[in-house]
Amino acid sequence: MEKIWLKEYPAGIPAEIDLSQFSSLKAMAEESFTRFASQDAYVLMDKTLTYADVDLMSARFGAWLQQQGFAKGERVAIMLPNLLQYPVVMFGALRAGLVIVNTNPLYTPDELRHQLIDSGATAIVILENFCHVLQRVVADTSVRRVIVTAVGDLLGFPRRTLVNSVIRYVKKQVPAWRIDDALALRDILRDTGLPGLQSVEVTHDDIAFLQYTGGTTGISKGAMLTHGNMVANVLQARAWYQQVKIDHATYIIALPLYHIFSLTANCLLYILVGGVGIMIPNPRDFTSFVKELVKHPPNTLAGVNTLFNALMNAPGFSRIDFSQLVATVGGGMAVQATVAERWLALTGCPLTQAWGLTETSPVATANRLNDKHFSGAIGLPVSSTEISIRDDNGSALAIGESGEICVRGPQVMRGYWRRDDETEKVMLPDGWLRTGDIGRMDDKGYVFLEDRKKDMISVSGFKVFPNEVEAVAARHPGVFEAAAVAEPDERSGEVVALYVVRKDPAITAEDIVAFMRQSLTSYKVPRKVYFREELPKTNVGKILRRALRGPSIS
Repeated sequence: MEKIWLKEYPAGIPAEIDLSQFSSLKAMAEESFTRFASQDAYVLMDKTLTYADVDLMSARFGAWLQQQGFAKGERVAIMLPNLLQYPVVMFGALRAGLVIVNTNPLYTPDELRHQLIDSGATAIVILENFCHVLQRVVADTSVRRVIVTAVGDLLGFPRRTLVNSVIRYVKKQVPAWRIDDALALRDILRDTGLPGLQSVEVTHDDIAFLQYTGGTTGISKGAMLTHGNMVANVLQARAWYQQVKIDHATYIIALPLYHIFSLTANCLLYILVGGVGIMIPNPRDFTSFVKELVKHPPNTLAGVNTLFNALMNAPGFSRIDFSQLVATVGGGMAVQATVAERWLALTGCPLTQAWGLTETSPVATANRLNDKHFSGAIGLPVSSTEISIRDDNGSALAIGESGEICVRGPQVMRGYWRRDDETEKVMLPDGWLRTGDIGRMDDKGYVFLEDRKKDMISVSGFKVFPNEVEAVAARHPGVFEAAAVAEPDERSGEVVALYVVRKDPAITAEDIVAFMRQSLTSYKVPRKVYFREELPKTNVGKILRRALRGPSIS
């Protein structure tokens, strides 16, 4: 196919990347640890880890895993917010040849149980705040080692003691828990008697991450992202950022690192260029967030539309120095024109839009970083990437025609973990991935997203699939039928709206929401509940969700 988008590339952006630069993420990280040893790598609450610190601690954790008998290819779950512990544990496990299973700390017991069982994880590193959830499910899983950490563990004495005490006893954010044989990460990292990390051969073909995402069934499944996929996307991102200077940049880690966008666009990209990441454990605490931005003026910032919108309305925003901000990138959900325009006016830096999905590691398209005109496009295909607009039969459509956006490139996942049937649904011959998104390409190669083929709901960039929500609602004894759809929301972009036909006329919206909170992460819980006498259906009895979108009466 003709790559018409290459003519629109900014000067210096290569058409192709050279994947042979690094044999794995392990090799990439280890080179950076040596190259930037004396430089700062991560900052949290004024505590700094240098690249040498991360090298030492991750090697120690990797050596401990090896000593415990964890073999190459075994899965280790990481259930942490943005803390210094995350890169230490992640790189340690990768250096030992293990596969990372990123796990959302907000998971309910049902969600956590499914992911641990499905992945076959044999170890988990978890913040103590969430151990009460793990306690309820760990016996059902293959996990044989539970490694626990506290927020302040790597902050150094006396800050460590102060932070942990405040969180445990003042804020009471650590519910009681008991897990037999749980180990402290802090003790592992202090163990100087461990043998050295044994070298493990890791190649492009080895799996680096099982990154869980929803699907047409609503059942979360693990996208197999190989070292080759991830190295490719890091190099693609680095190539795209040649439009601006990001070597040794100060960047902000506000989005959670367990999310694929932040994992690649923050942690992995900047380890390659010697950047220093300012960790924001709770970006919803905008008072603290703004203080960190004032203290550490950013060179680059990646986030979602709702984050930028809320940040601009936060007290103290005007005190932030944006004079050195060279790139602001929005992903995970659509960037709104009004937000982009206001961001440019307030910071002087364009807010550009990129697009991708978990299955593409995630970046597939991106706009020029310096474009001050917001077109609404999700961008041009990045280096070594092809975009094709296809019809339902998989045939390519003409320029300007709308159809399913399909992607081909080295960042496209191997498939879904132990889900060959689901993999077959999304993979076309010759390596093309069906994304489930509807869009078009213009005559310059810019891609425009128009709608979702699937009924996915995007709450602040997090995917919510209606089938999962509906299945939980259906378990309520007073519910006869239910349908979940997206409803626009100023803060989150979208929220979940649930339409219910009652079996018991006495049940209320509050009853249903309280019931669903027991099984669903908060962002999946319906924010609006509407009652109907019946739900619209096709002639074969399928509920027509699209007929429910729009203004309704509760």
